[in-house]
Amino acid sequence: MIARALPRSAFAAFGYVISLIVVLAAWRYASSRAIVPMLLPSPSGTLQAGVNLWSSGQLASDVEATIIRIACGFALGCAMGLPAGLLMGSFQIVREALAPFLHFLRFLPALAWIPAAMMWLGTGEASKIALLAYTTVFVVVLNTMTGVTSVPRNQIRSALCFGATRWQIFFLVIVPATLSYMVAGMRLAMGNCFQTVVAAELVASDSGLGFLIFSSRRYMQTEIAYVGIAILGIIGILTDMLFQVVTKKLLWKYVRERQ
Repeated sequence: MIARALPRSAFAAFGYVISLIVVLAAWRYASSRAIVPMLLPSPSGTLQAGVNLWSSGQLASDVEATIIRIACGFALGCAMGLPAGLLMGSFQIVREALAPFLHFLRFLPALAWIPAAMMWLGTGEASKIALLAYTTVFVVVLNTMTGVTSVPRNQIRSALCFGATRWQIFFLVIVPATLSYMVAGMRLAMGNCFQTVVAAELVASDSGLGFLIFSSRRYMQTEIAYVGIAILGIIGILTDMLFQVVTKKLLWKYVRERQ
């Protein structure tokens, strides 16, 4: 009865709040029962550590550094992955020539390339952004290529019957039909970026949430590590929500919300 009375968005928000309360209560109970409290700080202790970091300006600086790196790596990976996926999906000879490299590299984690990235690009921002672009590009390529090859042949035949040129078929038939696959690939790749940024920020960094998380272990400041983990997850949720809103607003004709 309650579920029917509440609107869908209100019911979802109610569910989120309840689940958050349950998780916080379980966290508080576990921290109070920990043999070594330092290993599992309480929610209030973690919150206080976050407030202190924000007041000092360190947290804002680390958040800004991480967001910039993720944005640059994600944009670069998408800029390379979308054209490559369209090319591989449109031409069989290109797909057959590049598919072995695609499937080989996409199974290698970005962490395996950290030493090579440091030697080739140094320890500055270039190596970190390259690692994030690496973890983005192959997911985007694979989803885009799958979208192109999944376009119904009858749609292409119909366009040919109406006198459409190859370029018109590509831009007016293939690309619109592939947009939902592109968006799905980009959304998955964004998650990969957030997973990889912690490791990428180990490359001679002095800022970023990844650096904050790992540097806290030196003095067993686990509450600071929990702050970094929580903030990174919150930024990820907000970024994903923003991505969905933007794509639905701009591509509403091609990307439909699943009911």
